[in-house]
Amino acid sequence: MSITLPSGLSPDAPVIAPHVTLTSVSEEVSSRVLIDRAPLWWWVGFGISFALLIVLVVQMAWLFINGIGVWGVDIPVAWGFAIAEYVWWIALASGGTIVSALFFLTRSPWRSATNRIAESMLLSAAPCAGLMPIMHLGRPGLFYWLFPYSNVMGVWPQPRSPLWWDFICLICYIIMSVFYYYTGILPDLATVRDLAQTKRKRILYGILALGWRGSAAEWQNQRVVYAIMSAIMAPMVVSVHSVVGLDFAAGLTPGWHDTQFSPYFYFGAIVSGTAVIVMLTILVRWGYNLQDVLTEYHFNAMAKLILVGSLMLMYAYVWESFGPMYGSGVAEKTEYYQRIFGFTSPAFWAEKVLTVVIPQLLWFPFVRRNQLLLLLICSGIIVGMWQERYVFVISSLAHNYMPSSWGVFYPTFWDWAALAGTIGLFLTLFFLFLRFAPIVSIAEVREIIEQEKSK
Repeated sequence: MSITLPSGLSPDAPVIAPHVTLTSVSEEVSSRVLIDRAPLWWWVGFGISFALLIVLVVQMAWLFINGIGVWGVDIPVAWGFAIAEYVWWIALASGGTIVSALFFLTRSPWRSATNRIAESMLLSAAPCAGLMPIMHLGRPGLFYWLFPYSNVMGVWPQPRSPLWWDFICLICYIIMSVFYYYTGILPDLATVRDLAQTKRKRILYGILALGWRGSAAEWQNQRVVYAIMSAIMAPMVVSVHSVVGLDFAAGLTPGWHDTQFSPYFYFGAIVSGTAVIVMLTILVRWGYNLQDVLTEYHFNAMAKLILVGSLMLMYAYVWESFGPMYGSGVAEKTEYYQRIFGFTSPAFWAEKVLTVVIPQLLWFPFVRRNQLLLLLICSGIIVGMWQERYVFVISSLAHNYMPSSWGVFYPTFWDWAALAGTIGLFLTLFFLFLRFAPIVSIAEVREIIEQEKSK
């Protein structure tokens, strides 16, 4: 099987460096897990992340004791940072699924070395998304009422509510993501087990590997199951954003009652999720010295994916403005004018620059190959997507149909603490994945090496 380099990429940027062998990639990736002490940069990063996680714990304790009034939410803006960040975290998590599952089905060679980073990012971001609606509930202790069950008190879930669909869709997505990650990492856990030097680690990774011996039958079953799960996960990420879009579109609030939110949110997931993966890949490559495995080829391909997602997002922005401007709804027009000229205008214009204008630099190959520029562009995209969710949620609620009920939203310290805390939760989980699991798929990279040899 021949591998064609993407257009604009020089021939000296292969998928995997030529001198990397089957043995060296196994030892190189496994050694990062089997070392007795993590490197200093890992401890620094983990320490900062854990400190932010403590901020989340304190914020949640204060929130549950005093109620959501500690946030800036009020009437008419009853949804604030929590719901905006819920959509934001879902988009980040979904980006991991898009890179891992969708590009497995297309057999894209650049995906083999980055899919584990994408899946780890997915499993780190999903809990952050799940926490947001629970924190936003006035009575968070009753969050289990969303479960599809009936009880003796006659409290039945409302199946006609998009919020109930959202819960079902999200819980299925998280469960499938865990199984998907574990199915893919199973052969690598066996590799780590076989290379472990201490009895404790051999036992630990031996249990996790479930007795994997690498027989032909095991490989065949694993490949079939993984392919089937990829085929399920790829459309599932679309369904997640369709249901999240329905949460808003089912309401009659100006700016929300629209049919484009399913693709709109999906486009945002492509852009923001891939941007996070690029940032994490750059940092993992630097921290673990994996320049021979994570090459320019991977960054070039992912940068092109961000560029395509940015163009699709541009189309969604144009359609978002076309609806109220072309339509006859006074409330829709007024809300959109307030969005671009009112108190949300700085965030509105910043998001357009960060998510659409600046990513157009990725048309140039030298930008796609420059990791510092990629890091800056991707950081801007993530900030811009957060601002997009903020403007989308806040502006519509602040300018409803009745001018007498218009208002503004002022975030409090605890709003920002919730944001910082969930970022801490995300990074803490990712650092744990980084320390205790192979962060590059050894089995799939070995397949790429074999394909390169057989050319």
